[in-house]
Amino acid sequence: MEKILLLEDGTMFHGEGFGYEGECVGEVVFTTGMSG
Repeated sequence: MEKILLLEDGTMFHGEGFGYEGECVGEVVFTTGMSG
């Protein structure tokens, strides 16, 4: 099933969903630090 990730600035990302089926609100966190 196609899903959409909509960011606060209006940017949209389309892709395939997996897991919970339904509308939800959450937080996306990423880091650019290197390790190792």
